Amino acid sequence: MRAESVYLSGIGSYVPDLVTTEQAVANGWYDEATRQASGLESVAISDTLSAPEMAVKAAEVALRRSGHAPEDFGALVHASAYHQGPDGWSPQHYILQNTLRQPITAMELRQGCQGMLTGLALAAHRLAYEPEKSAVLLTAADNYSAPLVNRWTTSRLSIFGDGAAAVTVSRERGFARLLSVGTHSAPGMEALHRGSEPIFPPAVTVGREMDFEARVRFWMEEWAAGNTPPMAHPGEVMQKALDIALKDAGITLDEITRVCHPSATLDALRDQFLDPLGLELERGIWDHTKKVGHIAAADVFIGLEYVWRSGQAGPGDKVLIFTGSPGFEAGCAIVEILSDPEGE
Repeated sequence: MRAESVYLSGIGSYVPDLVTTEQAVANGWYDEATRQASGLESVAISDTLSAPEMAVKAAEVALRRSGHAPEDFGALVHASAYHQGPDGWSPQHYILQNTLRQPITAMELRQGCQGMLTGLALAAHRLAYEPEKSAVLLTAADNYSAPLVNRWTTSRLSIFGDGAAAVTVSRERGFARLLSVGTHSAPGMEALHRGSEPIFPPAVTVGREMDFEARVRFWMEEWAAGNTPPMAHPGEVMQKALDIALKDAGITLDEITRVCHPSATLDALRDQFLDPLGLELERGIWDHTKKVGHIAAADVFIGLEYVWRSGQAGPGDKVLIFTGSPGFEAGCAIVEILSDPEGE
């Protein structure tokens, strides 16, 4: 998707206090050998603040920076990967009520870690066909401090972090201009994230923990028994999404200054994402992601705020944002930084 006159006018995040992986080992939560191999130093954890409340805090920052009035907004899109609150409740309208307080549509996008990036594409489409409104608010938040999640062992690829991000998407102005969004999916891989776990009743309703490693073990046993898993390399799927984004933006990978990638262990980051795309670790944000953990859909937009606010990407620089979600689906967005951050 090639974007025309679409801007990011404000960006904000909420990242709670960090707990070091050394502390986690001392408390018996994390294995020392795993810690050393991961390269991960700490993770953001909120014991009490809900995901929607964190989303409100991030949105307040993004809205203040955006220069937009509440009545400019035509929609709110909230992305999430884990449970947000009471069943049958609307976290997106809670966020709307505590931020814009406008009688506009609000929706929750459940697409795992890619949700906020997809929300960016949806916002661009909406702005193209709603001339009376000039902005859309995007939020994403998750909190994994829940009884049925062990953030330290649920996945060998990352440690789940808590936090939120918000972006205001504008047709008028911004600190960055959206050039393109590219996506590609390999739906045959959905079984990899399901394993032997039944679809019904849902795990949370019967008190079953979220355990990605159990699903990995299932497919390893199936493979050993001669049953080949429905596999494709995540890097190959990501490459197809990247090819679309680069083509639509009219640039080459060499023109990308910085790369905002998900938080993962160092080996997983290199093997599944950076190396297949021909990206060097130094072009990414490993120095940031190794400290905060994998904050689901908010992850890469917290990273975008980091590279912009820290001066690692300035006017004229093009930044690649990429992530993926179970399914398997990959998404890439390319933005061009237009201005330096103002002092606050």
